[in-house]
Order: sequence, then structure tokens, then C-alpha cells
Amino acid sequence: MQKMGQKAESLQEISEQSAKPRLRDQLHSAISVRFYSRRTEQTYWYWIRYFIRFHGKRHPAEMGAVEVTAFLNWLATERNVAAATQNQALNALLFLYKHVLGRELPWFDGLVRAKRPVRLPVVLSESEVKRLLAQLEGFKWMMASRLYGAGLRLHECLMLRVKDVDFAYRQIVVRDCKGEGSRHRAAGECGAAASGSSRQGSRLAPAGSGRRLRRGVAAPRALAEISTRRL
Repeated sequence: MQKMGQKAESLQEISEQSAKPRLRDQLHSAISVRFYSRRTEQTYWYWIRYFIRFHGKRHPAEMGAVEVTAFLNWLATERNVAAATQNQALNALLFLYKHVLGRELPWFDGLVRAKRPVRLPVVLSESEVKRLLAQLEGFKWMMASRLYGAGLRLHECLMLRVKDVDFAYRQIVVRDCKGEGSRHRAAGECGAAASGSSRQGSRLAPAGSGRRLRRGVAAPRALAEISTRRL
């Protein structure tokens, strides 16, 4: 009878574990509730998976501040990552333990911080930018013109839609940027010309190229979920 009782308890534990969502799904839910960007979710999952593999595929619930400190120190001392990279990994693991696993990690004693180099950023001059843009054409010229003329990040440029460009006021509305906010960027002459050419280019695109380009276009979270359910 005792063995049967232990077997029933073990079966109950297995069923409870199987009914519990996967860690990846739990992270997705926590990210979606807080309206973080899809890029943030991908980055956090990359570091969480890296952390799990570093400790022999142990579940994060079985580990704590000691294992997190060892992983971050390894990044700084062995991999020689930049300070921003180490902070990115730290933020991902803090989010995992606080918002997914429901645990507050104590202060990391003995954490080795990656050194932040002091150097001036390299900026292209106006003549260099003109020569660079002159070597591009088509969609590559259009994207580079937007990146330089409106000061967009690459991911923000890839997510632009026609409705985000105001041709009358010569400005671009950047949606779902950091902090899930929106900001307006002046398009200027270069950005307006690029937006106009992209609108004309979409009309003249071959019939078969629409499906190929549409695969990589990101949609808002709710619209993407509706499209996935329809498929």
C-alpha cells in the first residue's frame, strides 16, 4: 500500500509538471503583459538559454544568485564582453527571476564588472555620407537614407509602414520603440524622397515578390496573433 501511495504521488507530480507551461511560454507571457518589444523578448531568451547551458542545462528555479554571479563573471573575465553586453545579460536574468519565477535575487557579492572603455564615437562627415549613399540603390538606398536622415535604428526602419510616414509634415512616426512608446522624427528631404520612392516601388514590384517580402514584415502584436490564428 505504501508503494502504491508513493507511486500515485509521483504520478501526480509528473502530471503537475507536464501541465505547467514551459519556461519559454512563461517568458513570452511576462513580456506580453508588460508590452515589451519583440526584440527585447528575443534578447532576453538568448541570455536565459545561454545561462541554462552554461550550468549544464539546469533549470533556473534550481539556481540562484551564486550561479548568476558565476555566469556574469565568466562573461566578463573569459569572454571579455563589453559592459553593455554584461548589463544586458544581467537584466535578462533579473527579469527571469523577478517576473517569471517570482523570486527576488539578493545582491551579487563578488560580481566582476566588465570594463567600460572610454573612447569617442566615430561619426561620418556629411561628404562621406553622400559618397556612401551614392553607392547604394533601390531598397538599400531607401533604408540607408532613412537611417541617416531620420536617425532611426535598424529594427525601427524595418518595421516602418506607409501609415507611419507623414508626407505633409515630413516626419516619421516610430512606433513600439524602447519603453513601448512612440516618437516623431523629422524625415527631411532625404527621408521624404526615400519614402516616396518606396511607395512607388511597392506599386511597381513584381507580383511574385510580394509574398517573399511579406514574410519578414513585422506586425503589431495583436494583429500578428490574429493573423496566426487565421492561418
